[in-house]
Amino acid sequence: MEITEFDPIEKAHDLGLRSNHAYILGFASIGLSLGTWIASRINKNDDKAQSDRWGIFTGHWAPTFFAIGLALRSKEDR
Repeated sequence: MEITEFDPIEKAHDLGLRSNHAYILGFASIGLSLGTWIASRINKNDDKAQSDRWGIFTGHWAPTFFAIGLALRSKEDR
């Protein structure tokens, strides 16, 4: 039985995802993070800790998208 190597970045690239798409998603997630934090702060039922958790949760997405963008850029440069 032959074991094939699975490369998710290669697969994403083959499906048409480009580094610019990942960078756009990274910047959008920064805006989403700020938006969710503000929306949670406006909601009187949420305390500050809950607002911070929402902001931090979505804020963690940005570095992931930027890292995927860098990986895709390396595929594009080849």
